[in-house]
Amino acid sequence: MARRLISSGSSFERDFGYSRAVVDGEWVFVSGTTGFDYARMEISADPVEQAEQCFGNIEAALAEAGSSLADVVRVRVFVDSIATFDRVKGDVIGRRLRDIRPANTTVIAGFVDPRILIEIEVTAKRRG
Repeated sequence: MARRLISSGSSFERDFGYSRAVVDGEWVFVSGTTGFDYARMEISADPVEQAEQCFGNIEAALAEAGSSLADVVRVRVFVDSIATFDRVKGDVIGRRLRDIRPANTTVIAGFVDPRILIEIEVTAKRRG
């Protein structure tokens, strides 16, 4: 299978030269995904809402790639602070991934836009 690029339609992808996801053989690599609602190009100030939107954006990319959250084998979560992590770790991340249990790395980091509180990237296998 040839490499296939997936776009959310976000201007960020065009402006910064990346794809929302890349399908390469049996693997799907989803770029770091923020809580932006790409249809409206808006982002909530609430970390829980941002985390939920992150997962919604990720699920859309995975579906287009022929995959789903259930197929995720690795997740990387970047948060702006321990306070944000405390707000999203169980209510959103734990709930969304509890039954899947992928390998996980969580990092406190700064972001290019001060409105961003969380960014999540995943790697998944495509369904057979």
